[in-house]
Amino acid sequence: MPLGLGIFLWLIGMLILYIIIETAVRRGIDSSKLSERIEIMQRDMMKINKINNNNNNNDNKK
Repeated sequence: MPLGLGIFLWLIGMLILYIIIETAVRRGIDSSKLSERIEIMQRDMMKINKINNNNNNNDNKK
């Protein structure tokens, strides 16, 4: 097999392997308990920020 063809096939194989691994990791993260906890924490932080912003606005009006 010529060297150029071997390198080309190796690159194609690495690309396919990358796509498979990336998809598996993405699906694993999406379905994990960690992602659920992160979403809950983000919602809680947004609520806290809204409360703090409302308190700051009320303090500024006084």
